Amino acid sequence: MNILLFEDKGVALLRPMTLTRPAFTIRCGSFCLAELVARLGRPTAYVVQPHLAQVAACDFPDDELDEAPLLLLNARLLPASWTLVELSRLIVAGTPGVLHHGPVLAAALVDSARAGEFLGLGYAELNRQLAALELPALGGELTLLTYPHDLIRHHAEIFAENLELRIGEGPYEQAADGVFLAAGATLGPQVVTDTSAGPIVLEEEAHVGAFAYLKGPLHLGRGARVNEHASIKNHVALGHTTKVGGEVSESIIEPYSNKQHLGFLGHSYLGSWVNLGAGTSNSNLKNTYGKIGMSYHGHERVATEMQFMGCVVGDYTKTAINTSIFTGKIIGVCSMLYGYITRNVPGFVNYARSFGQVSEVPPRIMAAIQGRAFARRGVEQRPCDVALIESVFELTRGERDALEDTLTDDPLAI
Repeated sequence: MNILLFEDKGVALLRPMTLTRPAFTIRCGSFCLAELVARLGRPTAYVVQPHLAQVAACDFPDDELDEAPLLLLNARLLPASWTLVELSRLIVAGTPGVLHHGPVLAAALVDSARAGEFLGLGYAELNRQLAALELPALGGELTLLTYPHDLIRHHAEIFAENLELRIGEGPYEQAADGVFLAAGATLGPQVVTDTSAGPIVLEEEAHVGAFAYLKGPLHLGRGARVNEHASIKNHVALGHTTKVGGEVSESIIEPYSNKQHLGFLGHSYLGSWVNLGAGTSNSNLKNTYGKIGMSYHGHERVATEMQFMGCVVGDYTKTAINTSIFTGKIIGVCSMLYGYITRNVPGFVNYARSFGQVSEVPPRIMAAIQGRAFARRGVEQRPCDVALIESVFELTRGERDALEDTLTDDPLAI
């Protein structure tokens, strides 16, 4: 059995996350889908949006597929441990058919005679082929991520079982009741751990500074750093090589991002290479205690039915000191934020609306910033990384054109 992970047109609703990364690399409940699929141990190929093709080819090169049945998986599948169980069941059964989440194709299994119809195709061609696919419905249930706020809702729901999967795979040393440390992971002096609501898992070389407070369930990725006196609690997942301080709750932070200083982050998602300046905080609850509605570019306002929802921040975005982000805001990729953020922010802008200044950030500037950030972490800046910045700048032009504020090319003067 071979596997083909494919992005469909629904990834557009998951922006800004899917502007700079394939949907199968978005973390939820401490896993991304690519990590779970790798556990199936099957040759895997990938089909992504055209602007992501170069980066995906570098980061996720296709395996050589043999002549075998093909399991096609939507890249927006929720990366839950039970998803892995369901996919394993489909592989063992080997029955050709389709499985939908609502009206949308979540998975399809075709026999070896038809597998070639779906291999070697680009994004548009594959999705056209899948739209015409007629096979019997398979029993079972799979969930797709539709909007960014779905990520935060499902994150808490699947976190505990996902950690059980991690702990079961090991190896970890149980340093205290419910506290599991991989090789090289360390807890500083006087760290307080509370595992009454779930375990705390630290991967290789993760470190927690002195006097920090950790309340599970938590997952700290490889090389993650929690600063002294930090408060990290309740369904927080830190990607590898992150640096975190202050107060963080119910949030996902992707690899290479920093929130080192005092300030609150709750019910939020930070992409990679994000930096939150000292004192940056977000709101995750309306003053009315009502349910939160989210506005997404090009779409009507969406009712989340969630009382708590913070912010979604795209890759490479930075905030200045004491930036305040209001409830339920979407922050685009490659932007610089200052002051009060009361509206959604598009990609590639210096956003200082509080001070009457909003200007466009050229892609050459962001590519230079990317290069400096990569060098600080010992990461090579490849031509495909620079090309992605340039492509995403064009893809987000409509967001900037829709701004009520007049964009200028002038540097900020604050």
